[in-house]
Amino acid sequence: MAAATYAPREISVTVAGTPITGFAEDTFVSVERNSDAFTLKAGADGGISRTHSADRSGMITLTLKQTSTSNEVLSALQLADELTLSAKFPVAVRDSNGTSLHFGADAWIQKVANAEYASDEGDREWVIGVADLSSFVGSNS
Repeated sequence: MAAATYAPREISVTVAGTPITGFAEDTFVSVERNSDAFTLKAGADGGISRTHSADRSGMITLTLKQTSTSNEVLSALQLADELTLSAKFPVAVRDSNGTSLHFGADAWIQKVANAEYASDEGDREWVIGVADLSSFVGSNS
């Protein structure tokens, strides 16, 4: 059996048509749905039923280095949205060396990155809200 290869540099993130660069070490992109796809209910007699949730919203969390110029892109989008209440954008996360793809056409900055300043470079964590998050969690070859 051949060995599969994962290459972090092959993960690309595009926000409002702009490639995001300057990711931090360790976990630099996280994608998650806000709700479970199904909830389970057990009856007194042990019968099980499930209910499908129509909530397809989610969050994409990006962790950037303090020195990343992409912080400016995300800040500008967030400020524009607070001023106009209409600066939503498309977002996509793709693994070019694999088959994973996550995207949404209607996204916004959910939480502005905290700014901390220390003797060493820090990280900036941005949370992007997505109204209808489509995800395909694939593999790597």
